[in-house]
Amino acid sequence: MAKERVITAIDIGSTRVRTVVGVMGADDTKVPQIVGVGDIASHGIRKGQIIDIEETINSIAESVSEAERMAGTPIDHAIVNMGGTGLNTITSRGFISISRQDGEINSDDIQRVLEAAQAVSIPQNQKIIKVIPKSFTVDDQIGIKDPVGMTGVRLEVDAMIITAPQAAMRNISKCIHQVGIDVDDFVPSMLASSEAVLSRREKELGVAVVDIGGGSVNIAVFEEGALLHTAVLAVGAGHVTNDIAIGLRTSVDTAEKIKLEYGTCLPSEVRGNEAIDLSLLSHVDTHQVSRQLLAEIAEARMQEIFDLVAMELSKINRDGLLPAGIVLTGGGVKIPGCVEVAKQALNLPVQVGYPVEVEGVVDNIDDPAYATVIGLLLWGIRHEPQIKLHKTPLFGAVKDWLKNFIG
Repeated sequence: MAKERVITAIDIGSTRVRTVVGVMGADDTKVPQIVGVGDIASHGIRKGQIIDIEETINSIAESVSEAERMAGTPIDHAIVNMGGTGLNTITSRGFISISRQDGEINSDDIQRVLEAAQAVSIPQNQKIIKVIPKSFTVDDQIGIKDPVGMTGVRLEVDAMIITAPQAAMRNISKCIHQVGIDVDDFVPSMLASSEAVLSRREKELGVAVVDIGGGSVNIAVFEEGALLHTAVLAVGAGHVTNDIAIGLRTSVDTAEKIKLEYGTCLPSEVRGNEAIDLSLLSHVDTHQVSRQLLAEIAEARMQEIFDLVAMELSKINRDGLLPAGIVLTGGGVKIPGCVEVAKQALNLPVQVGYPVEVEGVVDNIDDPAYATVIGLLLWGIRHEPQIKLHKTPLFGAVKDWLKNFIG
């Protein structure tokens, strides 16, 4: 009889380290039960990159320990995100010959052609972490989603190859291993967020997920069910906090409290004479500040972020041309008025994306800030044959994985 499987995901961000423990039942459902959550302020990480090993280890250990206590089970395996501006995406094409007499394509051929697509030149300091198939071609028939079972003599794949700095991967691996955890898989942050908040229909129509974290913005664009573009912007919600601290002449800690308590991106909705008494939030900063000025500062930075997103869409000729629009996620989108600023800057439908397809007794994961870590968990379930999950065999049907991936 099949046993319950414990799956753990760790999202190492610039401002928070989040750990989620999910349990998959023996009934082979694809919806995990969330049984443990750890959410700790991160130290030693800037813009998705580790700058202090010891502080990062401590942050991860605290987050994992909190999740273990809630779940009542030890954690020794995890799927981990890979973020930061060092991520790069390149397009590639691979092809193979089908030498079998009957010419039928099977799962081994899929593996071979994906390996062939990796024969590209990348910098020595980069490592391939994901090869994402966009479409296949069998002989002269193009645009095939799943070629398994078809017949032909030549199989080609158009793929997106995502690479990451080897040094960054080694640093994250070292920190995770120091906590006593083996890394099952590295998943780019933007792919994880997409897994949690996007539907198949949105990916088919054309959609971009914009994950606004504390230190960076992760973007993934999908069209016709396939990944079209990724990008990482070196700006995030933490920059809004810094702008507030400078503009209102407060400490960074007070600025963060002001942003969370009184922040908005819509100056037009604030009364001109409305003031904020900082003595209610801080023992250090005790003066009064204008809420109108606060809103203007937040609006200016968020406008800049969405202008940069628009530039990324322009690079692939999709500026204003995504039928399913923009799905915002990440902790940075919780500032009131964020959606309105995005709509104006991007000229597209905009909505906030929340993690879906999870169950459990934990209520606080219904939050856009949890999109990445929940997406990591769902990635581990949906792409199970690719990775070694705890108490789960590595080798499975590649055809099943392919169907799950491209919908």
